[in-house]
Amino acid sequence: MEAAVFEYHKEDDPVDVESFQGEKQKLIQPASLKDPKFEKLKEALVCWINSTLKPDHIVVQSLEEDLFDGLVLHHLLSRLAGVHMSVEAMALTSPAQIRKLGVILEELDKRLGLQDSSQIKWNVKLIHNKDLLATIHLLVAMVRSFQPELGLPPNVKVEVIVLEVSRGGIKSDVQTEVLTEERDAGSDSLNKTEREDPIEQLLKLEDHKVNTVKKAILHFVNQNMLTMGLQVADMDKQFADGVILLLLLGQLEGFFIPLYDFNLTPVNHSEMLHNVTLALDLLNDAGLQVSSIDPQDIVSQNDTATLKVLYALFKKHKGK
Repeated sequence: MEAAVFEYHKEDDPVDVESFQGEKQKLIQPASLKDPKFEKLKEALVCWINSTLKPDHIVVQSLEEDLFDGLVLHHLLSRLAGVHMSVEAMALTSPAQIRKLGVILEELDKRLGLQDSSQIKWNVKLIHNKDLLATIHLLVAMVRSFQPELGLPPNVKVEVIVLEVSRGGIKSDVQTEVLTEERDAGSDSLNKTEREDPIEQLLKLEDHKVNTVKKAILHFVNQNMLTMGLQVADMDKQFADGVILLLLLGQLEGFFIPLYDFNLTPVNHSEMLHNVTLALDLLNDAGLQVSSIDPQDIVSQNDTATLKVLYALFKKHKGK
């Protein structure tokens, strides 16, 4: 599903003050909306959503505009927590969207371990009304819970106007809202090292240590390709067309990929790219989380990208 699917609801909705009577509403100050840190956090969340939902062919461009109907949150919950809920795939009317959001957010709050309602900074009404602040709070909580290794920009704060509407009028106050926590330089450096991909860390070691790991992975590959009468001598070149990668994946994961789904003897770049893209999609479906790898890198014989894919398979199946 491309971003164009969401276009039908893209409009500039005015703030409905009366609908928030008796409640406190938080509006992000215009200056904070332009803060580089805030922009960077939004970009990081959009990138995270798109990489997570790449196998579902869902592309998000705007956090507040593309998440209000529950479709994206539904797919995220399915991908990140393996939860499959009986809700309609496309809720096109407002009542249907609100019902769907209610079911999804109730399940999400349980999965996030938020029993205390004071900890929850979002609700169905806010998300459906495209409240950017509530949407970001929800997404940050999901990243922290489901993928804590993902490095979001630290120390992101925004100034908000807090409106309280009553029959007597409107009271307002200015407050600072924390979106991501602050980390000191030492802690940030440590966390970055801990989060860094194992292959990225490996490639910083001495050449002989890198070669030792490469040989171990190559031995693992050839052991599993033996029954098919195939052998790999050059990791970068022989995986570039996606054929051996697909055959290896089918062998390790125990499924058959029909020959009509891929090109057994690719003759051009497009056919090679198709094979590699299919392999990476299957890897993500198998829960191996290689969505950050660009298929083009494999086709271009990028040794780091190829190693990351093979290491993911090696790590999962080496002891079997």
